[in-house]
Amino acid sequence: MATKNIDHAFTARSKTGAALEPTYAGALSFMRRKYTKDVKGADAVVWGIPFDAAVTNRPGARFGPQAIRRASAILDNDPQYPFSRDLFEHLAVVDYGDCLLDSGNHQKTPGTIEREASKILKSGAFLLSLGGDHFVTWPLLKAHAAIHGPLALVQFDAHQDTWPDDGKRIDHGSFVGRAVNEGIIDPDRSIQIGIRTHAPDTFGIKILYGHEIEEMRASDIAYAIVDRTGGKKTYLTFDIDCLDPAYAPGTGTPVAGGPSSAKILSTLRQLNQIDIVGADVVEVAPAYDHADITAIAGSMVAMQYLGLLAERKARLEELNNGNHNAAAVNQGHGI
Repeated sequence: MATKNIDHAFTARSKTGAALEPTYAGALSFMRRKYTKDVKGADAVVWGIPFDAAVTNRPGARFGPQAIRRASAILDNDPQYPFSRDLFEHLAVVDYGDCLLDSGNHQKTPGTIEREASKILKSGAFLLSLGGDHFVTWPLLKAHAAIHGPLALVQFDAHQDTWPDDGKRIDHGSFVGRAVNEGIIDPDRSIQIGIRTHAPDTFGIKILYGHEIEEMRASDIAYAIVDRTGGKKTYLTFDIDCLDPAYAPGTGTPVAGGPSSAKILSTLRQLNQIDIVGADVVEVAPAYDHADITAIAGSMVAMQYLGLLAERKARLEELNNGNHNAAAVNQGHGI
């Protein structure tokens, strides 16, 4: 027990390192990361956005951040699969807690989210957001685009979210079209995966429908995503209803005929060629869940993002070390 600790979310002295506490006890931050508003030195910040007033069917995604954090507890102690490494050995990650929203004034919500996201992004850290319904992606896209310019959007979803929008709606089903109209995302470099509904307009975004990805291998889906984004800075949003309700029943607008969690997680694992600058997981509604199936899937998606970040940081460090060693050799030879 000498190497064990408890409540790592509060007692951790560093932003790196595994928690090594019992999976069934302790404070439930995301993957036991330290709870703090101090993001200095963090490679990534995990942030909850408990908002679900924009839904068109069942509410409850405001409890999504809690559920995802709870399900993530089991993911910390061992080397994370399928990355075969302790993601936090060198990757500094903190849990920033949740966004404080005025439950009686929803018109203030997008501005509040955008301002807080912008504050976090100014630190240079990668922002991983836990929703909340899918409307929260709209202010997140604005905050990221303010730094990076128009973004490629990779959207895992059963719905296109391109329904008519007047620019003022608080609606989880129209924000993508708004983002195209306002130049926040580049439709020619954007792609939607798992769509199983029809909206009036695609806005030029490439769609891989549910029946199409059913016939595709994960590697084929990943190739289509890499090819479409074309090296552009990319925001990745994952609506948990992309998955078939058999794998994610705990969501507000489930649609049958979707892919398995195994196929989509395998797809995410192969996106290491994409320049992902921000990401979220949304629409986890635990009131409709069974045995935490949906929350577990959501936590695995979020962990995949961090795994890709950890690998990217390791590659950069290896490259820098290689350049440093080469420079030392050249200096030794008087070159």
